[in-house]
Amino acid sequence: MNSTNPRQLALNGGRGPAVFIPLMQFLASLRILRPHGFLQKLCSFQQGSSASASLAFFSSTHFDSISSPHHDFSSSSSLQSPLKKICSLVLDTYLRQPHLRFSPSKLNLDMDAASLTHEQAISAVALLASEEGSMVALSFFYWAVGFPKFRYFMRLYIVCTMSLVGKCNLERAHEVVECMVGVFAEIGKLKEAVDMILDMRNQGLVLTTRVMNRIILVAAEMRLVEYAGNVFDEMSARGVYPDSCTYKYIIVGYCRNGNVLEADRWICEMMERGFVVDNATLTLIITAFCEKSLVNRAVWFFHKVTKMGLSPNLINYSSMISGLCKRGSVKQAFELLEEMVKNGWKPNVYTHTSLIHGLCKKGWTERAFRLFLKLIRSDNYKPNVHTYTAMISGYCKEEKLSRAEMLFERMKEQGLVPNTNTYTTLIDGHCKAGNFSKAYELMELMSNEGFFPNTCTYNSIVDGLCKRGRAEEAFKLLNTGFQNQIEADGVTYTILISEQCKRADMNQALVFLNKMFKVGFQPDIHLYTTLIAAFCRQNMMKDSEKLFDEVIKLGLAPTKETYTSMICGYCREKKVSLAVKFFQKMSDHGCAPDSISYGALISGLCKESRLDEARQLYDTMIDKGLSPCEVTRVTLTYEYCKTEDFASAMVILERLNKKLWIRTVHTLIRKLCCEKKVALAALFFHKLLDKEVNVDRVTLAAFNTACIESNKYALVSDLSERISKGIG
Repeated sequence: MNSTNPRQLALNGGRGPAVFIPLMQFLASLRILRPHGFLQKLCSFQQGSSASASLAFFSSTHFDSISSPHHDFSSSSSLQSPLKKICSLVLDTYLRQPHLRFSPSKLNLDMDAASLTHEQAISAVALLASEEGSMVALSFFYWAVGFPKFRYFMRLYIVCTMSLVGKCNLERAHEVVECMVGVFAEIGKLKEAVDMILDMRNQGLVLTTRVMNRIILVAAEMRLVEYAGNVFDEMSARGVYPDSCTYKYIIVGYCRNGNVLEADRWICEMMERGFVVDNATLTLIITAFCEKSLVNRAVWFFHKVTKMGLSPNLINYSSMISGLCKRGSVKQAFELLEEMVKNGWKPNVYTHTSLIHGLCKKGWTERAFRLFLKLIRSDNYKPNVHTYTAMISGYCKEEKLSRAEMLFERMKEQGLVPNTNTYTTLIDGHCKAGNFSKAYELMELMSNEGFFPNTCTYNSIVDGLCKRGRAEEAFKLLNTGFQNQIEADGVTYTILISEQCKRADMNQALVFLNKMFKVGFQPDIHLYTTLIAAFCRQNMMKDSEKLFDEVIKLGLAPTKETYTSMICGYCREKKVSLAVKFFQKMSDHGCAPDSISYGALISGLCKESRLDEARQLYDTMIDKGLSPCEVTRVTLTYEYCKTEDFASAMVILERLNKKLWIRTVHTLIRKLCCEKKVALAALFFHKLLDKEVNVDRVTLAAFNTACIESNKYALVSDLSERISKGIG
């Protein structure tokens, strides 16, 4: 009875042991240099074994593809000729040029790849691996995958890999696997390739850290960072230990995707295991964190890796200094500069440019200019176009446009060509100063010099025009920009939405907001605050609430301005309880109420005659060192005056310094006079004379008029007598 099992039948296309004899003949025809190798072993094994046992041995050699259902082995002559030719050519070329090894570009086979079938390619690579060794097989493999016909033929990679595994050459097998990962990633089939690699593990392929790192690297480069994380988990589950490169590739992937929170999680785990990033990765991490305004975290990481043994280089220091300067932490940046110099690194022009930018951002342009002059006098580092642009920007922010223009001309005299950013910086300065004719002139000059205005250039002029009340001109200019292939960015939409909010055209503002979302720009918290404030001013609190909820869902942190807008809106609609609720929620997002926040809620409570709560908030505000605005001071004292509680009103006033006290009482007297509460006005006037002999004429005139209209001539007489006697 035939003992062949189903697996053996499958290997031979379902034809059973009868195929073995022609197969032996086929293999014999390919014996080129090693008559005592695999073929001899197979022949001797056949002589003393049953057919089914011989097939089992054949199966173990990984030549499954030779006897696949697509082959017809009934005629050996039809098969041996093409494969014999292939193998002979490969071997001959390899032996004549062994130094070429398996370079696909230099292995010159005198044959046409188009005439070679997929099954013949599989058979050739398997036979070459068995008969002539790994290097010869790899020569043919790399030659084959150099052609589109075989490049994405997965079975060729699998057979080559398993053939090399069969030869116990795991290093070359891993090489083929890594090649497979890169190639199939080109056509978006990385996951399929990885699944096949994991399956080959069950057939004897040993997974290594290097192979898994290659998969993670390719996944990260394809922005499939979450998938890279899944591969990392697969590594751990299969007993493959990650190294520093494993973590590095995932961290770099998250940083490039802008997901610094996930990157931070992986960084912490990496350091817990004692791994340290290299200098290039450190620079990328610092840059990514600083771009997300997480400068403190970047500084912490910088010092942490330094303590773990990494020596920061010039680029690392310069990147960290740049991040600190962009945040405005100039003092900290100079401290890091000192540390950098102590460690033997001399600041270059990039480092100095960052410091100049930071100083200008703080408004310290004179200090920045001294540093700029130091660069000019230097023999090693001369200011470049970016340095000049930073200095020009500083002068533009201080509206010292003549100096900015002088530097602009000086830069051109030095042979430096202003770039688009330089022109845009100068144009922005003139627009903020209202010099639009000069801005248009620079725009034309810019085009003549071959630097065409970009979106930032148009944004600068459009924003300046809108702020000067020339919105129609701004929209016309923007349409011209669109005709010149300029595309609106997030800043453009922010300008347009802010303008509509200023006009109280909330429908058009929402139209622009929807367009902004559709083209892929997400509003920041400042734009949301502008919209929320505009809806609140229009008493459209339902819309404000929706936007506020949207802010929370998007993971944005509301600012104190956002909360203050909501508080004002609720107070305006006499929903003070909701205003109190939002005031109490401010601490949830790390917002500390300022005097405006307190003042808005105090005014709302006063309108509902909740004076005790208003008084408590007022005292809290004073205790925190905040100075209440005049509206808050007058509103609260006036509410007590309405209830004839002069004593409480005076207690509130006594917590103010003399200057604020006098200003508040003057305003309060005039307000009481308007309400014909002249008796109370007189009390405050006498208190005012106790502290200030010189009486404001406007306040005195208002008091006299109110007394006369109320027939309170005695009050006028008493006050006039005291003033005339100069009693203080």
